[in-house]
Amino acid sequence: MTNIATKLSMAFAAFTFSCVTALAQANTTRIIVPFAPGGGQDVLARIIAPELGTLLGETIIIENRAGAGGATGAGVVARSAPDGRTLVMAASSHTISAAINKNLPFDPVKDFTAVAHVGTGAMMVLVNAKLPAKSVMELVEHAKANPGKLNYASAGVGSATHMAMANFSSRTSISVVHVPFKSTAEALNALVTNVTQVLIVPTLGSQTFVTNPDVRILAVMSRERIPSLPNTPSVVESGLTGVEFSSWFGLLGPAKIPPDTLERINAAVSKVISMPAVFEKIEQQGIEPKPMSPANFAQLLANHFESTKAIVKAAGIAQGD
Repeated sequence: MTNIATKLSMAFAAFTFSCVTALAQANTTRIIVPFAPGGGQDVLARIIAPELGTLLGETIIIENRAGAGGATGAGVVARSAPDGRTLVMAASSHTISAAINKNLPFDPVKDFTAVAHVGTGAMMVLVNAKLPAKSVMELVEHAKANPGKLNYASAGVGSATHMAMANFSSRTSISVVHVPFKSTAEALNALVTNVTQVLIVPTLGSQTFVTNPDVRILAVMSRERIPSLPNTPSVVESGLTGVEFSSWFGLLGPAKIPPDTLERINAAVSKVISMPAVFEKIEQQGIEPKPMSPANFAQLLANHFESTKAIVKAAGIAQGD
């Protein structure tokens, strides 16, 4: 009898543990950040996570899954169950890398659900302070007078920093040499040390470099000035059109998330980013918070993928460039 009682007790304990574990998992949502801690997407995910967890009545876990230019983390989400409990804090790099690398194990649009748009991030043109250019027009003139002699940094092939400069150089017909690095931090360091002379970088996570004496900011890559950099002209204001470039940020989930689940998460995210305190934190990062319906976000995702493929073709970028 003792052995039977012991076995029943152990079985009950195992059953109880499995129930508790299942309950815990049922009240937990993972937000995968496909890059290392401290980057722009990581910062953004951690800004919205506390309030989002409160609204959804769940525990939000931020999980960094860096690798393959964001494809490793995105792949985890693409393969997960479509229950809305595994999401990725994605950005423009999601569609950019897919436009360049045709061998990714997922389609950036068809294999994902556009859950909730968080905001649009501006980008800015930085140059090493030793460069004589004081405006983007002067940069273009200097580059044309010195073809192939200027290096520009990027956070890697397929990054937003790469694509923005590729579009800029293609549109302005300048010849500059691409020097890819593994991260935005490395690219910024290369600019500061004059290993490279030009860098177009997201304002998110990079604004501290604006006050660096070794760096000069020439313009923001938008039609108008942005609140976080009110004294910096836009490229359009500076005399250039067609080179504008911004980065979207938002939560994606695996394909086929049920409509009711999708609407519930979208409504919660929209409410969170509209909260004054959260809105201000996001805006301080150089991002314009912008709630959007799932349908509109899905259209933005598809449009960005197509426009990026056009940039890749016009700039003559091949996989491995």
